[in-house]
Amino acid sequence: MNAMYIKHFKRIPTGEYVTPEMISGRHWIKGKVTSVGDSDGFRLYHTPGFGWRWPFKFRSVPSTNKELQNQTLSIRIAGIDAPEGAHWGRPSQLWAQESLDWLKSQVEGKWVCCQILRKDQYSRIVSPVIQNYRFIPRFISKGRPLSLEMVRAGWAVTYEQANAEYGGYPKEEYTRLEAEAQAAKRGMWKNGPLIETPAEYKRKYASSVETAEAALSEATVVPSSKTTQKKVSQGTKAEGGWVSWLFGRKR
Repeated sequence: MNAMYIKHFKRIPTGEYVTPEMISGRHWIKGKVTSVGDSDGFRLYHTPGFGWRWPFKFRSVPSTNKELQNQTLSIRIAGIDAPEGAHWGRPSQLWAQESLDWLKSQVEGKWVCCQILRKDQYSRIVSPVIQNYRFIPRFISKGRPLSLEMVRAGWAVTYEQANAEYGGYPKEEYTRLEAEAQAAKRGMWKNGPLIETPAEYKRKYASSVETAEAALSEATVVPSSKTTQKKVSQGTKAEGGWVSWLFGRKR
């Protein structure tokens, strides 16, 4: 009885409450998307059991930021890579805003179903997302997989980095739809091949972290005078703070 309660009726407020058993069992959850902050993810308010929607509605999803604080799951859509927005001093990637707008139009304020596959390095729940579902997909899958729809629309590419998860669909289906979108010049393929893929963008800025850290290391040589020591110390502190602020938040 307790296991059934946990599986079907206990609400999961944040990712910290996701257990190894939920991950190994590839647990399905349903809920309402409260916000979309990135082109490949969103915030989900978990709504287990019943009573959240008409005609049997007697519970409600909070609507204010204060009420939602520490009450939502950060979902990373499985199987896709989307253009990166401006974060931590980095410039926005081409098509990032359009990709974000498309995702918002699809899920913001709407009900979706997600499967817990794993947590990524940022503690987000990597999950396939089903739209317009009738029941929990394990029993009857009548919804649309969001990741494939996003690739088909041309606003994301196939995720091909380490630990890729495709949510029960073959990778070949993603690459087929990606090629189809490119041939039809949909979404970010409108002007032809991409100047830079999301993966290339991430690698470029990952390497800049190493460059900054190397420069910082060279700047910390022992100075020859107290004046120089003070200047180097101040410069090191400033650069260290900049590197920490710019890149440290995602670690």
